[in-house]
Amino acid sequence: MITGKLYTILSKFDKIEQNRLRKYVQSPYFNVNESLTTFFEYLTKHINTQANLPVHSLVVTTAVGQRNGSCQDKQDLDKYEVWDILFENEPYNDTRFRKLCSDLLELVENFLAQQIYDKSEVQQAAYLLEAVGKKRLDKLYLTCVRQANMATRQQPYKNAEYYYGKFLLEKNYYDMHESELNRGDKKNFGEMINHLDHFYLTEKLRLYCTVLSHKRLVSHDYKLLFIDEIIAHIHKYKSQYEEIPVIAIYYHILLTQIDGENTTHYFKLLELLDKHHARFSPNELYKMYISALNYCTKKVNQNDKLFLKVFHDLYKILLKKEILFYSTPTMELSPWHFKNVVLIANRLGEYQWTENFIKEYQHKLPKELRESAVSYNLANVYFNRKQYDKVQDLLQSVEYQDLTYSLGAKTMLTIIFYEKDEFEALDSILKSFQAYLNRHKDIAENRRLAYLYMIKFVKRMTKIMPGDKKAVEQLKQEVLETNMTTSRDWILEKLKELE
Repeated sequence: MITGKLYTILSKFDKIEQNRLRKYVQSPYFNVNESLTTFFEYLTKHINTQANLPVHSLVVTTAVGQRNGSCQDKQDLDKYEVWDILFENEPYNDTRFRKLCSDLLELVENFLAQQIYDKSEVQQAAYLLEAVGKKRLDKLYLTCVRQANMATRQQPYKNAEYYYGKFLLEKNYYDMHESELNRGDKKNFGEMINHLDHFYLTEKLRLYCTVLSHKRLVSHDYKLLFIDEIIAHIHKYKSQYEEIPVIAIYYHILLTQIDGENTTHYFKLLELLDKHHARFSPNELYKMYISALNYCTKKVNQNDKLFLKVFHDLYKILLKKEILFYSTPTMELSPWHFKNVVLIANRLGEYQWTENFIKEYQHKLPKELRESAVSYNLANVYFNRKQYDKVQDLLQSVEYQDLTYSLGAKTMLTIIFYEKDEFEALDSILKSFQAYLNRHKDIAENRRLAYLYMIKFVKRMTKIMPGDKKAVEQLKQEVLETNMTTSRDWILEKLKELE
């Protein structure tokens, strides 16, 4: 049976990419082994056939000459069968077959690298200039320089790669003239060094921002040389670096992480992103904006209510500019962004806006997650509007596979049954909730404890008689001393009603 890296990688290619790869494999410049071409055609035909079969089809392994299952059964490729097609009447040679797989994989990898190279006109021009210099092709020199300058002017994105490409151009230009020993001529040292510095500073800042984000999740000590000196240098000459937007943006992203209490860094970051967004690819722009979103998340989690509206407005900008859709390779809307938009808007009381958002953008969600995301988030809107019957209809019609949705749904139902005095249903949901928490070992321990405390406190509340101030005060103190309680504000509100 053929499995592994080669088949998996080829399965990721769509029909257009397959056709481009086919031309690459068929080119005698890149491949002179006809067996590889035949092997590629056989694999892609099998992949395309399997892609068109029903999802529920069986997967069977067929031996040579056997045809187990119906014509609609999904079949694994058998290496002996493939060998017979490629090398008819030759005995199977496992070493040779593995070499064939390895050679085709190498071709595919080279093709992927070529695709990236073809999109980088500045680096193409730089490498052409290098080749012309090494071969001393003087008649091509002026043409190559003109092409390089044109490629630079037409480059739409002024990111780190842009400055690296400019550095290569200046370096290759310098290398061509260095051998001529015209020591009196003006050299391009300044341009070459500036472009290298801009590339280095950009990448150093970007990587340090990534390290700081990563350290919040994983305890690991990374050492980045000269980072303090770089920060001090940019701070000293920040007016000059305002003219290099990519450096200015990553510098302000860094400031939001290391000096987060100063909100001016955040608003300056937004100003720079809005002013210079056309200088960056949508994918890089999305990653830059994610830093702004993360800052808002942190401020909201710190109970900074002023940032609720800031957060909401930022999401509106990202939706309007369609930047948010670059969170997935398929240009779909991430369910987690979808949920955050709803959550923030609900906390602002923007219920009608939120319903309109769900209806307008639900088609942008991944199809396999759409039903659960829409039902849960619409239920959340109704829950905040205290339209509990609508919430129950939505939550009880869908079985949530996602952990976050499932926990959220059970929390909402717990509150609803308490509010509606449906204590039999409340007792049932609390028991199933606790069993769910015990059953799912993948829930983080602090998260599990937060929900277990909520269950414990709700159970206690159902046993307190209205007016029993002593019991209310005792439970209230326990809630206040427990920082990990989910729905803490709601519990305190209900206790006040029992006084």
